[in-house]
Amino acid sequence: MAFAAETTYFNAGDGSIIGLFVEKDHGNLFEFSGNPEVSGVTAEYPHLIWVNSRSPETRYAKVLKTVAYVVTDIDEDGNDIVEKWFFKQNSHTIYPRPVDV
Repeated sequence: MAFAAETTYFNAGDGSIIGLFVEKDHGNLFEFSGNPEVSGVTAEYPHLIWVNSRSPETRYAKVLKTVAYVVTDIDEDGNDIVEKWFFKQNSHTIYPRPVDV
């Protein structure tokens, strides 16, 4: 289980948290948030997947309804190495946005 940093939460951070999913092959839960660095190369990956709760570690990603395309490394030519992570059925959850009063 990897939870996003509190800096992304609605009540204690910038509200960039979006939701969570459970990865199909290993059953790991991951939260994901918006990518604050979206521009240029990172525009293709508008999300951050939080992969380590103890020391906040993220991966650039594009999260869809049933899969995520996750940048896991960079090859010697500087190209992204992207893995396709499938979600367990009905595990993709978008958190409800709080209503501003």
